[in-house]
Amino acid sequence: MQPMSNYEDRPRVGIGLLIVRGNKILLGKRKNAHGEGEYGSVGGHMEYMESFESCILREMAEEAGNDLKIKNLRFLCLDNEKSYAPKHYVDIGMVTEWESGEPKVTEPDKLESWGWYDIDNLPEPLFMIGRYVDAYKTGKNFYDS
Repeated sequence: MQPMSNYEDRPRVGIGLLIVRGNKILLGKRKNAHGEGEYGSVGGHMEYMESFESCILREMAEEAGNDLKIKNLRFLCLDNEKSYAPKHYVDIGMVTEWESGEPKVTEPDKLESWGWYDIDNLPEPLFMIGRYVDAYKTGKNFYDS
């Protein structure tokens, strides 16, 4: 019988949000954290007993401020993300449309800037957002790497 893994040896649940505004998506340049220097979306860890919607709305407010308004929040994809080993995430991708407001850098210790980028001409390197873009363009919703 295998010994039980401790909490650190188990996948964590992450959730991210692709915010679409016309043909552009919102990306932030990360710093001082996992994926430093890479461009990623709003997102983070699910908290105990949190719904997908309440998690993503909390993360959006924490990372981009309260002025950003969205509509039509829905499931995009599920990703078994192991490309940042030893970190391992079950990542839930959500997608929404921008309604109004502009993002603000509310965590300057973690994020350098926010920007709207053409979905067909994205900056590099990308932080766990490539599969979201692929899912959005192709309709594929399951990635088990």
